[in-house]
Order: sequence, then C-alpha cells, then structure tokens
Amino acid sequence: MAESDVAISMFERIGGSATIERLVDRFYDRMDTLPEAQVIRAMHAADLGAIRDVLKRYLAEWTGGPKLYSIEKGHPRLRQRHIGFAIGDAERDAWMLCMRGALEETVVDAAAQQDLDKALSGLADWMRNQP
Repeated sequence: MAESDVAISMFERIGGSATIERLVDRFYDRMDTLPEAQVIRAMHAADLGAIRDVLKRYLAEWTGGPKLYSIEKGHPRLRQRHIGFAIGDAERDAWMLCMRGALEETVVDAAAQQDLDKALSGLADWMRNQP
C-alpha cells in the first residue's frame, strides 16, 4: 500500500496528545475569562480541573487517538449527558467562540484547523436542545 493510501487521523494531523492538552486548556481558559462565554461558564463547576480531563480524553478519542474516554465513560451519548443544560444558539455560539480561539492558538496546520473547526461546529450545532 502506498503511503498516500494510509489515512492519517485528525489526532495525528494536529500533533497528538500534546496539542489536545493545549487545545483544551486554552478552550477552558477562554471560557473562564471571556465575557461572551459567561452563559456556558455558568453551566460548569467552579473548579474546571475534572472537566478539562474529561474533554481531553474525549477529544483525543474523537479525533482518532487513544480510546481513553470510552474505556472510562462508555459511549459518549453527548446529547444525553448534556440534557440537563439548556443549549440553544447562544450557548453553541459561546462554545464555538472559545473553541475557535483555542484552535487558532494551538493547531498550526491551517487545513487541519479548518477541518477540525468544521467538525466541531457540526457537533456543537447538533448539541442544541432548545429552539
């Protein structure tokens, strides 16, 4: 098989675990400080440490890295896990604002950044449970 025939995971494209770590840390740093993110920050515990670790494991697996999330948590069932939170356009937009800023700061490969932004935008849109 030719090298070009081998699919490279998004996890590999962006730089693996180190990039996921920085991405999630920058995401939560933004959520914790941006006034535009207050609507979603209020949905989280005062200490973001535990949720940072969960998102790191989830995004690593979701992008094609080690299956650390599902071993601990099982199937993601994201909508079910977030059903207790009202997620509409404002919440989706605040989440994406934080994520886009984090992507811009941590993912060097422009094409990978764009592809990941598109995939995360679809995921964030799908998570809405309010009109």
